[in-house]
Amino acid sequence: VPFINYLLALQKSQLLSDDLVNGVEIRCEEKGSCPSGCHLSGEQSSPIPVLLEVSRVVPLYSLIQDNITKEAFKSATMSSYWCAGKGDVIDNWCRCDLSAFSKDGLPNCSPLRQPILRLAPNLEPSSTTVALEWMDVEPLIGCKVSDYIIQHKRVEDPSEAEIYTGEVLSLMDDVFSGLSSSCVVAGKRTGDHPQSVVYSVVFKCLEPDSLYRFTLAAVDNRGSHTESSFVSVRTSCPVVDDSRAEEIADRVYNLYNGYTSGKEQQMAYNMLMEIAPPLLYRVQHHYNSHYEKFGDFVWRSEDELGPRKANLILRRVETISLYCRSLLRSTHIQSRTDTMAYIYCRSEEGGLPSICIVYIIIILFRIIRIIAF
Repeated sequence: VPFINYLLALQKSQLLSDDLVNGVEIRCEEKGSCPSGCHLSGEQSSPIPVLLEVSRVVPLYSLIQDNITKEAFKSATMSSYWCAGKGDVIDNWCRCDLSAFSKDGLPNCSPLRQPILRLAPNLEPSSTTVALEWMDVEPLIGCKVSDYIIQHKRVEDPSEAEIYTGEVLSLMDDVFSGLSSSCVVAGKRTGDHPQSVVYSVVFKCLEPDSLYRFTLAAVDNRGSHTESSFVSVRTSCPVVDDSRAEEIADRVYNLYNGYTSGKEQQMAYNMLMEIAPPLLYRVQHHYNSHYEKFGDFVWRSEDELGPRKANLILRRVETISLYCRSLLRSTHIQSRTDTMAYIYCRSEEGGLPSICIVYIIIILFRIIRIIAF
């Protein structure tokens, strides 16, 4: 059986059928008998070898000869496929039966599918940017999508109660209209199938080394919301200027060294409170590497600034994740720029990707790496 032809015909049936309900007409034809050496050749009860061939793709109901039966089967098939069997197809929408209404009094015989939110494969999350995408769930027949609701929030503790809802955005009213912040941009493109649409949203002003939860739901033209899908992402560790961290460590040592006046104490306190927590962690690392023999950073800070101010400074590094702390403990931090080849393969035909064209796109991007020597 040429099963691959059968699958290809099923895949192309959407393009060849005008009625949007697909079927396959299969003809059976005798292709000969078993060879004389076959142990079944002498048995009269054995089945005649046949080969199933997909001759053409047609709607299921066109296989019925009687017109009245054909129309009834067409109506039932369209209703089952597009209206969950609880309504009739009228043009490109479903007229729901009286029994197919929700508790809110809205027809629900053709509800929208749940949109599946995912990370965009062409833009890797960075310390401040996350790109998401999803397929449009509007069907050819049935409810129409009026909007997508996107919610994002920073999660301090994954086990905490869902009290803070975060920021809620309307794709149409906020993002596409330009009324939202410049930190959120969106777009849409054609998917792999000519009739499919992919929406993309990029969040650009996120906090480094933070856990974010993104939620998506679709809204139909009657105001009903679909089930939500969500993605949780932790942004990568922030970039740290290691040379500046070493300079600050030297300045703090000079301020702590010898007799420390109130002015010098306040200068050291302000300096350590103003820098970002990852840079502060790196300052502590350099201080202990060079001057630990005179007392480590924690002990010297408590001695010079007092326990209360020292505790306020040291508590700031507790927000750094364990993963980023392990990177910040590296002996040396350096950044470098790499050039990598991006390979994109696509099929020229709508069937199986038997022939692919490979495009080599050289993308220059900056990779910040923390390397331990």
